[in-house]
Amino acid sequence: MLWALVTAFAAALCYGAGSVLQAVAARGTDAAEGLDPRLLVRLARSWRYVLGVGLDALGFVLTLVAVRALPLFVVQAVVASFLAVTAVLGALFLGMSLTRRDKVALGVVLAGLVLVAASAAEDRAVAVSRVEQWGVLVATLALVLLAVPLARWPGARGAVALGAIAGLAFGATSVATRMLPAEVSLDRLGPSVTLLLRDPATYALVVAGVLAMLTYAVALQRGTVTQATAPLVVGETVAPALVGLLLLGDQPRPGWGPVAAVGFVLAVGGALALARHGELSE
Repeated sequence: MLWALVTAFAAALCYGAGSVLQAVAARGTDAAEGLDPRLLVRLARSWRYVLGVGLDALGFVLTLVAVRALPLFVVQAVVASFLAVTAVLGALFLGMSLTRRDKVALGVVLAGLVLVAASAAEDRAVAVSRVEQWGVLVATLALVLLAVPLARWPGARGAVALGAIAGLAFGATSVATRMLPAEVSLDRLGPSVTLLLRDPATYALVVAGVLAMLTYAVALQRGTVTQATAPLVVGETVAPALVGLLLLGDQPRPGWGPVAAVGFVLAVGGALALARHGELSE
């Protein structure tokens, strides 16, 4: 469990650094009209975006490892702290000053993470029904259908809406990962690939990952990064945490429920307070 926590914190570091690079790249690229996949092609010409996506990909893999061993509410709260990483990196390398309010928010995030980590219990295997596996795929496809008209909204309204879609899509990747067959292992690569190809959660994982990247990139062009990132943090933390608690058997250590709840609220609330540090210039 300790290594899983370390892995989750490492993922937050990757996401924090990656978000800085992607924000700069997205604001310097021709804006997309609607949910245009060609935006990702244009962004791929920017070394900042490529490096940022590479860090995101590493963070994504680390998150997948963490959610296989820890409750979703723990992993998502830790991952939400990537905004604290963004704030610190922005202050160190981009000359973005930390106000007193920002420093307080950093302290709140750290306090919340300590409480969440202290309340964490090792994940226990829970049987997932075929209906639930199909459910996460259907929910992901519904997000795709919803994102298409929302991508035509201009300005701040579009940034907020697409940021929320991106957050829910990122959350769907975590939920889908938890629903993958427990038998999947690198030691049994052939049988594992067969299991994955037969599992609806695998396709939900892929579709949600692509949708999250595309909608977040468009959201960054619609408005400020605060407007795009704040709803993303809410979507990618709260929704998976609720699914984990209600359907996947997640639970804190016995008697630590209130501590876990307070820690989760502090970590996510502090992260939202730091969202303005996405306001980067190229």
